[in-house]
Amino acid sequence: MKRILITGLHSYVGNAVEAYLEQYNQSAGETLYQTDKISLRDGNWKNNSWEGYDCVLHVAGLAHADVSKLSEEEQKLYYEINADLTGEAVAKAAADGVGQFIYCSSVIIYGESAGVGKEKVIGKDTKPEPANFYGDSKLKGEQAAVANSGIDRTPQGAAGGFAAKRGDAGQMQVAILRLPMIYGKGSKGNFPVLVKLAEKMPVFPSVKNQRSMLYIENLAEFIRQLIELGKGGVFYPQNEEYVTTTDVVKMVAKARNKRIATWGILNPFVKLASLMPGRIGKLANKAFGSLTIDQTLSFNEISRYQVCNFEESIKRSVSE
Repeated sequence: MKRILITGLHSYVGNAVEAYLEQYNQSAGETLYQTDKISLRDGNWKNNSWEGYDCVLHVAGLAHADVSKLSEEEQKLYYEINADLTGEAVAKAAADGVGQFIYCSSVIIYGESAGVGKEKVIGKDTKPEPANFYGDSKLKGEQAAVANSGIDRTPQGAAGGFAAKRGDAGQMQVAILRLPMIYGKGSKGNFPVLVKLAEKMPVFPSVKNQRSMLYIENLAEFIRQLIELGKGGVFYPQNEEYVTTTDVVKMVAKARNKRIATWGILNPFVKLASLMPGRIGKLANKAFGSLTIDQTLSFNEISRYQVCNFEESIKRSVSE
């Protein structure tokens, strides 16, 4: 049996992984995974031993916000939680003899998506280049996870990350997950916005951008397999297929039995909006820009973690 400690009581990813592993136990007819959750909001967690856990899944952190609306003091909090707290957690895990530490990072460390009509592919040689304090805080979190783990480490060519070297038998392994947009039932962020658009808009642009996305159950299965392997390194899980923003809206509309027409005649207006300065341009590029992860980074050591395909994942995500 694997014992997993999840940091963060209200994390969407943490709660989903916990539920997935419980369901996996039920399907197997035995307890293969035991999960516990802990809050890191105060310092009490430092007084509790983590000895006996095979893995710490670190999902406690501050999520993306409208960077233009946060004060310097609020921005500082992102570094304290996403970076400093990560370093403290990984140091405790190493000191208490935990076998593996998984840190959920984000492709936001590579900056924003490409503008409308342009491509952006994260490959093995792509270097992190955060566009704002949120992305920088996640990158600093990765660095803190490695620096405070006590493991041997070496710079890794794959996207400028780090790979934990297998050392002594009792040495903790640090795994960093650089995640694309996560979606699923009850998710937050950009996906619910697209769901609302699919429900309310009769027409939608037919822009041929490309996005890497990751359904929450696919992520949970990836994490389950990673825990079984007990490995460290930098990982890039994603769905098998790239999708366009139009694909997402059309699939949501279909799942909700709504009609929506996609018109290429609207594309010039999207392009014009993307060139405008300020908030309008940023929103257009965020919605219709491209950002993909090279597939060769995502299906190497762990390849069969697709619980369901894109269409089925959308059905599950928007079901009543």
